[in-house]
Amino acid sequence: MYYLLAMAPQADGQGGGGGMFSTLIMFGAIFAIFYFMIIRPQQKRAKDQKKMLEALQKGDKVVLSGGIHGSIAGLEDKTVLVDVGNNVKIKFERSAIVTVIKE
Repeated sequence: MYYLLAMAPQADGQGGGGGMFSTLIMFGAIFAIFYFMIIRPQQKRAKDQKKMLEALQKGDKVVLSGGIHGSIAGLEDKTVLVDVGNNVKIKFERSAIVTVIKE
């Protein structure tokens, strides 16, 4: 009990101002670290993915999110028709395309 009272702040009017400033600096530093380590790289990846999806052309070889490999047989606004072999064509959302294979 006495230990908790000894840890309580003293009411002599000192302290408090410097603690608030250092706390704000610490929160700012944590936000900057999160921005440069998490938010910014994720935004860059999303921008690159969007650019890749907009540049798709008929005949491109692609890999889909499920691991399916095929070539684009047709394009629509939100979907693509993928030829997966033996004249089998499946319609997928554009967002299912993970990579375009460059040969």
